[in-house]
Amino acid sequence: MIKTINDKGKPLSLARQILTFLGIFALILVSSHFYLFKRISYYLQLPEEQRTFVALILGCLSFLTLIAIPMNRVLPRKMATILSWITYPWMGIALLMFVTLLATDMIWFLLQFIPENYLPEPRLLLQYCLGIMALSITGLLAGFSLWKGMEPVRVKRLSITLKRLPQSLDGLRIVQITDLHIGSLIYGNWLQQVVDKVNALKPDLIVITGDLVDGSVEELRDDVAALAELRARYGTYFITGNHEYYSGVEEWCAHIASLGIRVLRNERVSIVAGLAGESFDLAGVDDWVSYHFQAEGPNLAKALAGRDPNKALILLAHQPVAVHEAAAHGVDLQLSGHTHGGQIWPFNYLVYLQQPYTKGLYRYSNTETQVYVSSGTGFWGPPMRLGTSAEITHIILHSVA
Repeated sequence: MIKTINDKGKPLSLARQILTFLGIFALILVSSHFYLFKRISYYLQLPEEQRTFVALILGCLSFLTLIAIPMNRVLPRKMATILSWITYPWMGIALLMFVTLLATDMIWFLLQFIPENYLPEPRLLLQYCLGIMALSITGLLAGFSLWKGMEPVRVKRLSITLKRLPQSLDGLRIVQITDLHIGSLIYGNWLQQVVDKVNALKPDLIVITGDLVDGSVEELRDDVAALAELRARYGTYFITGNHEYYSGVEEWCAHIASLGIRVLRNERVSIVAGLAGESFDLAGVDDWVSYHFQAEGPNLAKALAGRDPNKALILLAHQPVAVHEAAAHGVDLQLSGHTHGGQIWPFNYLVYLQQPYTKGLYRYSNTETQVYVSSGTGFWGPPMRLGTSAEITHIILHSVA
């Protein structure tokens, strides 16, 4: 379990965590934009008046990006959408530009060791060309990333074998959607398309593994209405992600339940299926961030109390890091999201600082526990993807013959 703690080993208050996050975010934002300003000015050899203009543009974008996350919680929906369409794509573009210019700096540094007679003249022209190349590559990557981020969600098919799954349940179909992030950039019409695709798969079971919304029930009630149309033979189940806690978790859990979806909060249900009436257990735990909202926190031991250990066990846990505890409790399969697969390369490498897995199917070390981490159905922040794709995961369970 990952918690933010103070020097006495106690969890920091939510207010202090938010202030710490905003402080770190502001420091990264300002320093990265200062770097962009310096490198653009250097490579393009901008005169003073153009440098001032670039500084003003980058400064404004940096400021708007800093205030966008908290302001989107208080602004009217339409104004939040406008602000988001300005700042969130820029977040992705700035990340790509930073990486591209950093790579350009490395190339320029290495060129300093090459004798001048081996380089084209004048040298300033080469410097200028490198700058233009870096910005052009950024533009191409940004355009491709926006296209990938906005393309229709695809269905990803996956077969998983569980040793304890009864043979009568071989071929059972689970559809997982996660990290939809309905909010300032993702509306109900998009969710309706997702619901239609899920229903077309005729699943036996549907699971929603957290981060459904970014906003209040009052604000997004109509946008999530399509969830009531989800149809599965053995029901639809939901667990909380960290963003539910930022958006009013109790209100959302009550509203989601009113749509005919079973909310699992440190709970377990028995899924009875097949001609022989055999079953497996499905458990769900609250997200790790719930500790900081005066909530119970994830309690897998409570969810599994009194269960038959001979039954197959599937766990819904928003963050992949829950697999450490899941393996200790003999979970057969954990379904998670949260990471978005990194969403925009090379951010996926930073995910490993907090999570053991980024995306895909894994077997936990020296155990029978498997974990599948979805790349997410929606997106958060920039409506962009690079090196990953949004997915509706269609899982086919198999027993051991």
